[in-house]
Amino acid sequence: MEPLLGIEQTEPLLQVDNLAVSFTTEQGEFRVVDDVSFSLLPGQTLGLVGESGCGKSVTALSLLGLLPKPAGQVVGGQALFQGQDLLTLTAEQRYKVRGNKIAMIFQEPMTALNPVHTVGRQLMEVYQLHRPEMNKREQQQAAMEMLQQVGIPEAKARLKAYPHQLSGGMRQRVMIAMALACEPDLLICDEPTTALDVTIQAQILHLIKALQQKNGMAVLFITHDLGVVAQICDQVLVMYAGRSAEQAPVLSLYERPAHPYTQGLLASIPRLDQPSKTILATIPGQVPGIEEQASGCRFANRCAYQTDICQQQPSVEQVAATHTVWCHHWRELAL
Repeated sequence: MEPLLGIEQTEPLLQVDNLAVSFTTEQGEFRVVDDVSFSLLPGQTLGLVGESGCGKSVTALSLLGLLPKPAGQVVGGQALFQGQDLLTLTAEQRYKVRGNKIAMIFQEPMTALNPVHTVGRQLMEVYQLHRPEMNKREQQQAAMEMLQQVGIPEAKARLKAYPHQLSGGMRQRVMIAMALACEPDLLICDEPTTALDVTIQAQILHLIKALQQKNGMAVLFITHDLGVVAQICDQVLVMYAGRSAEQAPVLSLYERPAHPYTQGLLASIPRLDQPSKTILATIPGQVPGIEEQASGCRFANRCAYQTDICQQQPSVEQVAATHTVWCHHWRELAL
């Protein structure tokens, strides 16, 4: 999938360098995101991929200053967005960016939407906060148009509905409408299709892609589903236990996965050409908890190829011009 035509591709919209986030618990302070870097061009979609607990959502929340306080804290790195370091913004500066220039769609719309307020009130609140020059009638009209834009029928009537009166797919469309109300330059999607059935999931992905084409926004798409990544992403960053494992254009990653973890994720995807009742491939073990993370390669205890050198933290290796991997053995394993 190529970046949008007509958009300047030389200057990243978002440049994250060496991001580090720590959480303080009763057992001490632990790094949950460690030395993560990536860039995102205007009109491009970057997928953050990995199992639950890999640090994907924490990475996104840290950019918006939404880490749980006081436990979560950014302890290193920078995140340049349109020349501003998001990690050093004051509360007032962050307030102007969040929901306006950068918007986020959360994983579960039933918990993200307020159950005691109507859809219209919650959508109009976005305009009240970021478009104060609009009067109430203009806000209501804009809210109705946004619901129409995301494919919700009878939009005027839906403004008076409460979240529990809508299906899961409709609630997610409302969340998308709220996120896009101010036409952001960057949209962060935190597993927006996880709780939806495959038909609604396909509709939501198509909607996000269509709105991206129309508005020219960049998308940071967080998911554990490599099938979804193939449909929507240009670039992919595979994360494991808070660290980068592999980064590449989507086609390069699928054709030549270089990290054992990436290979394991791809092998676990069901294939149509497999015989029925075939046992799916799995990666043994599970992502370590924050208090169990090793100082060397964090995937070593689940990797069939680990050796003594894996006790050392791997440095970044160049597989191709735009394909990087963090693995001591990638040359031996390259497909």
